[in-house]
Amino acid sequence: MTERTDTSRVAPPLAATELTQQRPQRRRPLHEEAAERLRDMIVEGELAPGERVREQAVCDRLGLSRTPLREAMKVLAAEGLVTLQPNRGATVADLSPADIADTFKVIGALEALAGELAVERVDDDDIAEMRVLHYQMALHQTRGELPEYFRLNQRVHERLVELSGNQVLIETYRQLGGRIQRQRFVANRWAGRWEQAMHEHEQMLDALAARDGRRLADILRLHLDNKLTAVEHIDRDGRPRHDAAAD
Repeated sequence: MTERTDTSRVAPPLAATELTQQRPQRRRPLHEEAAERLRDMIVEGELAPGERVREQAVCDRLGLSRTPLREAMKVLAAEGLVTLQPNRGATVADLSPADIADTFKVIGALEALAGELAVERVDDDDIAEMRVLHYQMALHQTRGELPEYFRLNQRVHERLVELSGNQVLIETYRQLGGRIQRQRFVANRWAGRWEQAMHEHEQMLDALAARDGRRLADILRLHLDNKLTAVEHIDRDGRPRHDAAAD
């Protein structure tokens, strides 16, 4: 996470540790911060699918010039969250139901493979790290804090893929994952899905700790299938469909 002295007299020499403590933290490039904030706006529905991103309004909102904003748009375009059109700027990606379903199936297969590979490489420190992420995520779930929960949720899935150690798999996952971030977020609004997802995450953690690759892969596939089912009960604006109760 990014952590967001004028003197008229010469100060006495400081010890090395004091110098380290007082040295300001290096800020990320502006376009990276802009990309993170825009990503949240898209995933959480503040910018709707198909909506044109109005550069001046976003610059005013984020306190940025257009140059870092446009660089941020390129990052989000590479992630599949926006589409860039010559002379028209950026538009929030609007996937068809078929595209969403197809992407969920591919992501499910990638995560399942990552799980099988990860169990062959993880050590106790890796599992401890995953436990910390899981319990932080669970705390946000009990408090009903969906945006905070979702950021950790995504980190859990990303970290599991990283633990596979397969660079082709990792890059492919990063290229495709952004396409359905919003859908993964809103799926938790369908009745009972959030609690169901947490239970599945507990099973994932148990399978990882047991180094049971086949079980972990099966849980990950089921997890993505269940999430897709929830997405199919959510309307375009991220609200449960009126006819969902009949299913």
